[in-house]
Amino acid sequence: MNFPFYIAKKVAFSGRKTFSTNIIRIAIAAVALSVAVMVITTAMVSGFKKSISEKIFGFWGHIHIEHLSSNNSFEAQPLEIEQTFYPSLDTIRNVAYYEEQTILGFSTGKKVQKFSNGGVRHIQVYANKAGVIKTRDQLEGVVLKGIGKDYDWQFLNKYLIEGDTLTWNDTTMSKEVLISIQTAQRLKLKVGDVLQVNFVERVQIIRQFTVVGLYRTGMEEYDRKFAIVDIRQIQKLNNWSESEVSGFEVFLDDINDLDHVWADVYYTKLPTSVYASTIKEVYPTIFGWLDLQDTNEAVIIALMIIVCFINMTTVLMILILERTNMIGILKALGSNNWNVQQLFLYYAAYILAKGLFWGNLIGIGLCLIQREFGVITLDEEAYYVKTAPIFLDFGTILMLNLGTLVINFLILIIPSYLVTRISPVKAIRFK
Repeated sequence: MNFPFYIAKKVAFSGRKTFSTNIIRIAIAAVALSVAVMVITTAMVSGFKKSISEKIFGFWGHIHIEHLSSNNSFEAQPLEIEQTFYPSLDTIRNVAYYEEQTILGFSTGKKVQKFSNGGVRHIQVYANKAGVIKTRDQLEGVVLKGIGKDYDWQFLNKYLIEGDTLTWNDTTMSKEVLISIQTAQRLKLKVGDVLQVNFVERVQIIRQFTVVGLYRTGMEEYDRKFAIVDIRQIQKLNNWSESEVSGFEVFLDDINDLDHVWADVYYTKLPTSVYASTIKEVYPTIFGWLDLQDTNEAVIIALMIIVCFINMTTVLMILILERTNMIGILKALGSNNWNVQQLFLYYAAYILAKGLFWGNLIGIGLCLIQREFGVITLDEEAYYVKTAPIFLDFGTILMLNLGTLVINFLILIIPSYLVTRISPVKAIRFK
């Protein structure tokens, strides 16, 4: 029989109202609150990163392949559509790469071969052209993004508010346009209206398009700037042939593979006349902001663990002082210091476990309420989402619980040494 565990269980479940009863309840509540905050924090940070990343990558793709001489303007140098990597690039699957081996966070100095979680999901062509939308009383700058029949509508279909997507005809180019609902509201347009787009070249060029759909991604930089048209319209405006495009958008199976797949594509699959960049290079400020959330998450979790530890230390010392007589009797009967320490550590583990249970119940419960009903709303222009996004990763939550339990339990060994300072004779006479 585990004697310390047996005594700890009897003490914990005795049902006696003692001085420490209310203190223990406060400690359980503090642990529960700390765990709930940690669960909600990780779920929200993960939700923000997942939602915003999906929007950015969904609109632009993970990797851009353009002419080597192209810059960040919307008037790119044309590329021939007939390339050795198109459309065969989407056959790339698990990419092999080498990474430094680490054990418990420390490098061993060796490099081991690993494989990416996935590969290239899709590749598609695009072409851009800047212009000005003109209505009776409004002017609005716009970038027409031309798409081909290989365009993947999976992303944009989720954000289509009204109308339909472009219809594709192999023989004639479409005169339809898909605009954001923000642009439609500013220009007082609706589905079915005809808009005029002016292009300033050596001479003014005017094109008319029929609005067939309105979308809203929540990414203000995209929504207020871009409109979707047939790629052949852009090719004609730029005096390109149908075999010339601005570039290629590459979509991956897993965002975590971005750097490894990019390196494999750029160094082994592309000719020297083209350049491949990740969307993180194009919009570094957005991803810098997302990375900053990891720091905020780490700080909050560290603070909550410290709060939890301080509460548990206080409770443990109160329990030891309250049970001084019992400690003296146990020592007098032959129990050594470590046996008595174990008794209080088991009791502390029980309090921690109870706090973890209620903390997870509250934290996960609130996350599920937010995910289903969107109670917390946000300014979409500032945060790119309407409601605080939630992504529950139960693997992360499990590690969070184990980490909190193990860290606090190990640290509590230090204050438990207080029992070694208690003399049996004095403890039995202690009032």
